[in-house]
Amino acid sequence: MPAIGITGGISTGKSTFCECLREILPGAKFFDADAVARYLVDLEEVKQELLAKFGFGIFSRNGDLNRDAVRAIIFQDAVKRQALEQILHPRIRRQWSVEADRHRTSSEFFFADIPLLYETGGETLCDRVVVVACSPDIQLANLMGRMKIERASAEAMIKSQMPLEEKIKRADHVAWNNGDRAVLAEQAVSLLELWRQEKWTKS
Repeated sequence: MPAIGITGGISTGKSTFCECLREILPGAKFFDADAVARYLVDLEEVKQELLAKFGFGIFSRNGDLNRDAVRAIIFQDAVKRQALEQILHPRIRRQWSVEADRHRTSSEFFFADIPLLYETGGETLCDRVVVVACSPDIQLANLMGRMKIERASAEAMIKSQMPLEEKIKRADHVAWNNGDRAVLAEQAVSLLELWRQEKWTKS
């Protein structure tokens, strides 16, 4: 079965789209890049690399990573953001590549929820890519509400990523999340029907 990449912009609805897919296909395999990143930063070898690049300021007194401190740094400093990506992304890519290859002989779909799929060249490991998109106003409102941040901070976070328009141009499919959840779920159903029809034409 195919490896389907799910990506988009921050707060455009990738997780909600994946939830819709899970409900329709409870047996499918999902890879969550954000969850893997949260696991990786707790590994001692990764902590040492982070310490070398960012110093003690990103750690709390008990030695745990202060994720808010890291987030504040990487969305304000492109060089430091790239340094973090160089530590985490190769490890994430290796893990999901292995899982995707292992799952190709399965009778179930494999979905990889990877926010920075295009930024890291991960689309080359996918049979299809879905970009979950929404209007700029909705994206901004979603981000401000979810992160409890001011407009300027939310805009800076959005601008730090590849423009959503560019991701849409590269995508095989676009799922629009301007409506309610039911509309997004309908698009998930339609895409699954399409993939079931075509999955076997691809060599």
